[in-house]
Amino acid sequence: MSTLAGMRAQRLEVAADFLAANELLEERGWTDGLPVIPPTEDLVAAMVARSSYPGEHVLGKMEPLNGTVTVEKVAANAVMAGCRPEYMPVVLAAVKAVLQPQFHVGSTACTTGGAAPVIVVNGPIANRLSINSGTACFGGNVKANATIGRALRLTMRNLGGAKPGGMEKSTQAWPGKISFCFAENEARSPWEPLHVEKGYPAAASTVTVVAVRGLYALTEGAQETGLGVLQTVAGSMRKLGLASYYHLDNRIPVLVVLSPEHAAEIARAGFSRAAVRHYLYEHARMPVGALLDRGYFTANGWPAWIDVSKPTTPVPIVANPDDFIVVVAGGDGRHSAWLPAWNVCRGATEVIEEA
Repeated sequence: MSTLAGMRAQRLEVAADFLAANELLEERGWTDGLPVIPPTEDLVAAMVARSSYPGEHVLGKMEPLNGTVTVEKVAANAVMAGCRPEYMPVVLAAVKAVLQPQFHVGSTACTTGGAAPVIVVNGPIANRLSINSGTACFGGNVKANATIGRALRLTMRNLGGAKPGGMEKSTQAWPGKISFCFAENEARSPWEPLHVEKGYPAAASTVTVVAVRGLYALTEGAQETGLGVLQTVAGSMRKLGLASYYHLDNRIPVLVVLSPEHAAEIARAGFSRAAVRHYLYEHARMPVGALLDRGYFTANGWPAWIDVSKPTTPVPIVANPDDFIVVVAGGDGRHSAWLPAWNVCRGATEVIEEA
């Protein structure tokens, strides 16, 4: 170790052999089960050089084991994930986002619920780095998407210590635990980009990161009106077993990803993004009688404004319309998706700083 104990990454002497290096990294528990690029000093230095900070700059502590997060350590994980150096500003922004207190990275990384971070990229950098926002944007077919998302997950695993067999207790987990990153399809969105709605300049680039439990894919190819599409989206959220209904006090969001075709139909019907949120808030509800003594009811209950004495009292999936994060992404086709956040994660947005 360097004299900057805990600040600098550990140095290892290994044979100049790709397979041998991978075996060593796997034995030490530093991979996600897939092959990695060995993080040699020159590759890590090139990654650090594309950041706005020196390698020893401390970003914070990564829960649950409170490992010190430095730029150099993030760079090493980004190299292992397969990132190009120009991806480093996006990776750093994503790491800073999960370190924000409202993200609750320790509990989201360890929960039995299998939560995993999804990164939504906005702004000009998405096009410059060819981060996929169109066809198959959730899939691993684009290097930037696959490696940026993987870099965040490796950083969380290796610096925070949440790994299966240890602190990570996912009952089943899901593939988002490997990587999940996409950009908003701003070119085909009928509304202003997400980061502009949040108050950032259009010329800025941001990441919005939310820890989600999974993805619910929905199809609506028969209804051709915006209202009809929204009715289907809201109806698909009325589900038993969905933890969101039991954690309203935590103000956890639901990420709604509308396909360009669905978004265009909704906008033509006169719905702004804010109106979409309000519609879903009013219609994505379950009667309290159906939720009693199920899910997390016995552990948490509901806020005082939910009248549990009346079985017909409607319980919304989120506590406030603003807790819906609505974005447009994907290619042609009449499919959309929504992703419920984990029980305590409110999500976080960070500006991408470029050197």
